[in-house]
Amino acid sequence: MAQYQDNGKSVHDALKQYKEGLGIFEQKMPMMGRKFNEFTEQCFSADSLTEKEKQLIALGISISAQDEFCMIYHTKGCLDQGATEENILEVISVAAAFGGGAALSQGVTLVQQCIQEFGHTTH
Repeated sequence: MAQYQDNGKSVHDALKQYKEGLGIFEQKMPMMGRKFNEFTEQCFSADSLTEKEKQLIALGISISAQDEFCMIYHTKGCLDQGATEENILEVISVAAAFGGGAALSQGVTLVQQCIQEFGHTTH
């Protein structure tokens, strides 16, 4: 499988780069950063849907939208919330139903690389 390389960086590096960028944004725009974080924390907290289900939804949207940073971030979120590799592969399938070959290509490359590098769970 081809490996994700953005200027020689791994998915771990990309996730770190995203978090660093978000931190800089929060320093420069503290009110916006705080409000955005409050909003997303509320959106991803368990309610009628579990945190795992919400991460799976976000992953599907990020695959369909072709947002590589979000694919990496939400694949890790899925794994952290106990999603199995099978759960994630189903998300790739649904995203491909909407996003076609472009979505499928991200799912079978970048998302699967994230599973391998972050370590998949079997719950």
